[in-house]
Parts: sequence; structure tokens; C-alpha cells
Amino acid sequence: MAENRILPSRSAKSVTGLAIVVAIVLFAIVAPFFTQNPRFSGNDAFLPPNVDHLLGTTKLGYDVLAQLAHGARGSLIVGVIAAAIAIVLSLIFGIFAGYAGGWTDEILSMGTNVMLVIPGLPLVMVIAVYAESRSIWLVAFILGITSWAGSAIVLRSQARSLRSRDYVGAAQVAGERTFRILLVEIMPNLLPLLAAQFLSALILAILGEAGLSFLGLGPSGSITWGTMITDANGGNAMSAGAWWWFVPPGLMIAVFGAGLSLVNFSIDEVVNPKLRVVADPAVRRRAPKAGASA
Repeated sequence: MAENRILPSRSAKSVTGLAIVVAIVLFAIVAPFFTQNPRFSGNDAFLPPNVDHLLGTTKLGYDVLAQLAHGARGSLIVGVIAAAIAIVLSLIFGIFAGYAGGWTDEILSMGTNVMLVIPGLPLVMVIAVYAESRSIWLVAFILGITSWAGSAIVLRSQARSLRSRDYVGAAQVAGERTFRILLVEIMPNLLPLLAAQFLSALILAILGEAGLSFLGLGPSGSITWGTMITDANGGNAMSAGAWWWFVPPGLMIAVFGAGLSLVNFSIDEVVNPKLRVVADPAVRRRAPKAGASA
């Protein structure tokens, strides 16, 4: 008899996704200590990949591997900070609004709807243009405060549904404080959804930073995968045939996004039981009983 599972079993996509994400995070943490200064321009320009420079050099003689390693750290910083800000705002404007109801819900929902109808990219561009100095932290903050509205809508609807559950009503009758009900009764049921929202916000922030950098509105003086692609475009890497300059950062963004998506799909199996992989086939032909006539 097949064993009933509350959570989905370990799947190939979850293992593959976690392996990709962990490998890139370790690369961002460890690799910068074993590469040269990413701003060192004493190397020959436009060197193809070789023993001394595994990913070649740029137009200014920068080592591409060194820039890729430091760019991984910069892109992950932007993604994590922006995703954290977006999740915090989603909690305030989503879960708290959905649980509180009444005029509190109306006011917070109005703020969410306003942010939802404002075009995200133009708003980010306007804020970035008027910023005198765009540090990597400022870019992450801008991306975070402009990308939370969609998640807040989803969390609000879930919080409104959980508010009517019996165990929440029992906690209210027992005199539990609102903060404790949200933290103990509501939040644990939303953790898989919050994790999925965080991963989505993370990759969207990395893509958003790459888009801002390509438009010349990225972080000033910092190295990210987005700034590498922008520098390669400005340095005519494609016309010079220097594929090793722009392919690695673009590939890293794509692979990291794929890894996060695989992890996100695995989390979706927890949130939505209909997506879980059943151990036994859904349709199985019964074997004939012993002694049954043909």
C-alpha cells in the first residue's frame, strides 16, 4: 500500500534547483577571494579565454571571471534586499489588512491598489533619475518599494480566508492579542506562499537591476551582472566577437532564474496539493483475481 504523504517527496526539480542556487551563492561568496581585482586594467584587452584568464578579458583589460564573481555578489545583494523589502511591505499591506478588515483594510488596500496601477518600470526610472548617487543599496531599495503590490493582493486574500477559520476564532475568544494571532495562527499557514513570493521577488529584482543598468540607471561604481552586460554593450563586445564578455553574466542570470523557478515549483506543490506528484499512478489497471474465469 502506498504511503500517504503530507508534503511532496523529494523530486528531481527541487534537488536540481537547490543545487543550482547553492552553487551560485557559494560562487558569489568564495570566488572573489581567489580572483584578481575586478578593476585591474593591466591585462591585455580582448583576450579570449585562456589558462591565465579563464573567461578572457574586457576592452579595458579587466578579468571577466573576476568581474563575474564580484558581479554575482552585487546582484545577489540587490536581489535579497529588494525581495526582503517587498515581503515586509506585502506583510503589512496584505496579511495585516486582510486580517484587520474594516477601515484599516480599506486604507491599506487603497495604498496597494495605487501602487498596483502605477507602471513599475517608469516609476523606478523616475526615482533613479532624480537620485544624485545611485548606490547598490539605493537601487535595491527602489526595486523593493516598487514591487510589493502584487504579492500583497495575494496575501490579503489568503489572510481574509484564514481569518474565518475555527482556530483563529478560538484564539480571539481566548483573548489573544492581534500580533500573536498573526504570528502564531496566520503566518505558519502562509510560510510556503511567503517563500514562493520571496523567490519570485528575488529574481525579478535581479532582472530589474539588469534592466536599469542597461538603461544607464543602475548602481554607480558597483559591479553586478547587469552592469557587466551594459559595459559589454557600450564596449562593442558583440561587434568585436568578444562573446566571453557578455555571455557569462547573461547565462548566470538565466541559470540562477531557472534554479529559483525550480525551487518555486517545488514550493507550489506544498501550497497547492493538486500539483503534488502522487507515488502511485492515478489510473491503474486492476490485476485479475486468482481463479477468475477468462
